Amino acid sequence: MRGLLDPTRIVSLRRRLVWQFLLLSAVLVLGLFLVVGWVADRASRASQDAVLGAAVTAITEGIRSVDEGLELDLPYATFSMLGAMGDERIFYLLTVAGQGVTGYEDLPPPPSPPTDMTPVFYGADYRGARLRLASVGRMMLIQNRLQPVTVTLGQTRLGQAAIARDTARSAAWAALGFMLLALPVALLAAQAVLQPIRTLADVMGRRGPRDLRPVRHATPRELTPLLRALNGLIARLRAALELAETFIFEAAHRIRTPLSLVRAEAELALAETSDEATRIRLRRMVRAIGESSRSANQILDHAMVMYRTDQYAAARVDLAALAHDGLRAIGPIAEMRDIRVTHDIAPCLIDGDERMLEIALRNLLDNAIKYAAPEGHVDLTLTCAQGQACLIVSDDGRGLSDDPAQLIGRFRRGGNVGDTGGSGLGLTIVTEVAHAHRGRFQLKPGQRGGTCALLHLPSA
Repeated sequence: MRGLLDPTRIVSLRRRLVWQFLLLSAVLVLGLFLVVGWVADRASRASQDAVLGAAVTAITEGIRSVDEGLELDLPYATFSMLGAMGDERIFYLLTVAGQGVTGYEDLPPPPSPPTDMTPVFYGADYRGARLRLASVGRMMLIQNRLQPVTVTLGQTRLGQAAIARDTARSAAWAALGFMLLALPVALLAAQAVLQPIRTLADVMGRRGPRDLRPVRHATPRELTPLLRALNGLIARLRAALELAETFIFEAAHRIRTPLSLVRAEAELALAETSDEATRIRLRRMVRAIGESSRSANQILDHAMVMYRTDQYAAARVDLAALAHDGLRAIGPIAEMRDIRVTHDIAPCLIDGDERMLEIALRNLLDNAIKYAAPEGHVDLTLTCAQGQACLIVSDDGRGLSDDPAQLIGRFRRGGNVGDTGGSGLGLTIVTEVAHAHRGRFQLKPGQRGGTCALLHLPSA
């Protein structure tokens, strides 16, 4: 039982409460058995003393002084009353001046001789049985002399003890039955006691991975320390994340500015030099700087999405207008690569963060242009029906060589990207934007080759 109540063991709180209830109930049943047995024994002894006292007094009052000595008339009603208390053995003794006259002369005497008609009660062992005895004394004139006369009456307590045991046993069985009936109530009570903990766990489980707001759920007073500690942990975690995000944001911002300057200088040197070997090196430099600049921009976008997710405030957004703006932004790049861009955009309003949606749309279009085949085709479709907005961006490029679920992780790129630059953050950003808007993002092969990206969002 000690192991069940050991707080260092990983056990169910409900099981622990039920076991504690059973242990307490068992202690109460045992205590009730002992207390009822003690009370029943005292009650039976008190009733026996009352009957013994009345009987010995009646016998003593029936003694008369005559010329020849004493005359004793045993009242049969008295013995009938004693016999009614159970199947007991009865012993008596009449003494005059300490000398036995009739009865059992070896009957144990009282601890102090009685001096009047007030019974003296005591217990003693006699002939292998425990007796309850009562003794009464009086002064009587015998042969012209006053002499003390003592009457002692004893009775076994076997029947009385059996009654006390039966009473205690009945009380114990009644308590045990009550405990068994109360066990379902204890289970329900344990469930009710643990319900606030389950409710708090459900509240925390429904939160998103980036939801670090303090817990304001109403809880019982006993759970206040737990809630306070949980909010303290959340506050420390939020501060650590904000510090890390701020560092990443500032680092990417400080890297992007000198990269732009270096790229401008490299492009200027490329335009001025005529040495072919130098031009090859400068082209590689410009390309590497461009990839680094794009990576810095995506790191900034990622930091922006994480920040705005924490500070999420939905507003009415015209998703169709955002899609047209995104197409205009990539138009020059598509023309430069001879990529045909088509669209089918339906009017659509949603509740969301416009800046985050614009970042997600830009990354989808950038990926489509980047991985589309030369002189290929990119298509953007926006539909809005049955409370769902669906933004589909597809291309006719090299398609998917890896599991789409693996490609949405941070810094993950497909095995068939070849020499195409990228940071591996674009699809991660789109996925986080979808989660922030309670939507979902899918990546799958296109029907005619290439890749198809689907962004599902709840419409307004």
